[in-house]
Amino acid sequence: MKISILIFGSDNFIAKLPDQIHDANSFNLEVITNLNQAISRIQITPPDILIVQASCDGSMELCYWLKEQTKLSWIYCILLEDRSQLLLDRSKYGREWELEMTSIALREGADAYIWLPLEETDSASAELTASQNLLLAQLTIGLRKAHKYRDLIRTNDLLSAIALADSLTQLSNRRALEWDLPRQIQKARTNGTPLSLIILDVDYFKKVNDSYGHLVGDRLLQLLSNRLRQNLRYQDTPFRYGGEEFVIILSYTSCDEAVVVARRLNRIVSEQPFAINNQLSINITISLGTACLRMEDDVNGISLLNRADQCLLQAKAAGRNCVISCEKYFAHHNSHLRVVSS
Repeated sequence: MKISILIFGSDNFIAKLPDQIHDANSFNLEVITNLNQAISRIQITPPDILIVQASCDGSMELCYWLKEQTKLSWIYCILLEDRSQLLLDRSKYGREWELEMTSIALREGADAYIWLPLEETDSASAELTASQNLLLAQLTIGLRKAHKYRDLIRTNDLLSAIALADSLTQLSNRRALEWDLPRQIQKARTNGTPLSLIILDVDYFKKVNDSYGHLVGDRLLQLLSNRLRQNLRYQDTPFRYGGEEFVIILSYTSCDEAVVVARRLNRIVSEQPFAINNQLSINITISLGTACLRMEDDVNGISLLNRADQCLLQAKAAGRNCVISCEKYFAHHNSHLRVVSS
């Protein structure tokens, strides 16, 4: 992936930059002269390196603003000094004054500060070459920083994926649910769309562990997770809530539709045994509780989860292998369906 460079400067300024920067095979280069446009561009698509022309209006403000942005402070900012008066003062006051100005620029937010020569001086050509070489050296530093940042992002993405995944079933875990459910609730309320939730539990799972051992129990949960995943719709998100309990977020799904989904899962699980190995197959059933989002529900979904959990408890009390909704009571047991008001 090519490194992106954003230049905040004029066309004349760009002409003083090394030819290597214009290599389209190495860099994605973009030039902006307006401060607000530059800030907007950085916020939307952050570059890896920012090169700033000091004589441009807003140059120091841009450097300072960038370093105040916690999520953008990794961008390597190189400030090129081309202000005529400062360049004249530099010639007049010497090295000590130059170091003082450099320290000010670095405190203001630049990662590197490079002086460009006055064109009318006799040594301008040689000094320009030296400044360009220094700029290329600073670009190398910026490139290393950009690569390290990208490696860190990839590592963090991997660690985040690991932290939010259940190691046994490869479904998202409870932590992921606690992160995703508030987002789903906010989205549903913003768009005015329904949202429902299913909590399900494996009936008499302890008997499986007691009869066959925990390794068989683990394998059963893996097979169940695969069957659930393969029979959910694209907008449904399954989570392993803990032990043999699972939660499914149903986006764009009404209360009645959630019951239909839950009944289908109940049937799919119970109608075919789970082949643990060539010698052992186990029949199981699941109990399910459903609830849909209400106006009074909290933003984190705690009340929504609690309502679905209460329905699950009712399903277990009603004999298991059934679905209970907060709106209606659906019992599917021994191939008979009873409907009773909740």
